[in-house]
Amino acid sequence: MKRIGFIGLGIMGRPMSQNLLKAGYTLTVYNRSKGAAEELASAGAKVAGSPRQVAAESDVVITMVTDTPDVEQVILGAGGVIEAAREGLVVIDMSTISPKVTRAISAKLSATGAQMLDAPVSGGDKGAREGTLTIMVGGPEAAFSDCLPILQAMGKKIVRMGESGAGQLTKLANQILVVGNMIGVCECLVFAKKAGLDQKLVIESLSAGAASSWSLVNLGPKAVDRDFAPGFKVKLLQKDLKLVLSSGDELDLALPSTSAAHQLYNALQAAGSGEEGTQALIKVFEQLAGLR
Repeated sequence: MKRIGFIGLGIMGRPMSQNLLKAGYTLTVYNRSKGAAEELASAGAKVAGSPRQVAAESDVVITMVTDTPDVEQVILGAGGVIEAAREGLVVIDMSTISPKVTRAISAKLSATGAQMLDAPVSGGDKGAREGTLTIMVGGPEAAFSDCLPILQAMGKKIVRMGESGAGQLTKLANQILVVGNMIGVCECLVFAKKAGLDQKLVIESLSAGAASSWSLVNLGPKAVDRDFAPGFKVKLLQKDLKLVLSSGDELDLALPSTSAAHQLYNALQAAGSGEEGTQALIKVFEQLAGLR
């Protein structure tokens, strides 16, 4: 089996790497904070001192970090993956970052003989824990086929979307739907409360029909219960929406619903909820309705 390196052990990266260990892969990990890395070490992973060391000791390096500059740093920066890049190495970036920067990083890795796949995910921390993530992949077809068993250890639906950057663009399309659905869920639940309905019964009823969505089923009950613990943080969604809107500008494309969602989440973040889960958006709609 291929030796796997994993960089970034946050809410998503930690359970994803644990699933690789469960699948029997040899794993070398790196994380800026030591606690998560030590947890993986107790489960059988080796802890590296730098991304470069991860790459030197791995056949496939997976990165799962916060934002575009973070990916650039761990791959291209001092002590980064590129310093140990070579023919046969595959780098799989599973973060959500700029498609344009993805292509630039891929080109620099290609110059060393290494290959890159961009493979952002959807499914939240629940999907990461259960190994049921949806994974959208861009990059060389041969590298995708070679690494498919690795991706299958972390996800359930895995689709190669095209060449470099296609995975990232698909993830941005995913986020357009995510925020549209979340706005619908919040409006629905606030309407139900204002009308005197039992919000949980509304969720139970609508979840069986055409109005159902992942957001309604999984995040609706949390919003009603005031459970704003993050499966995916508001501040990270805002990062993604900025990427969507930037890509829309490059395409000369109007994205009015996404723009409105971005502004609503701006209000939520300004109120101090950036570290909460995306279901916290209901607080903005409740305030607009004079409910809380």
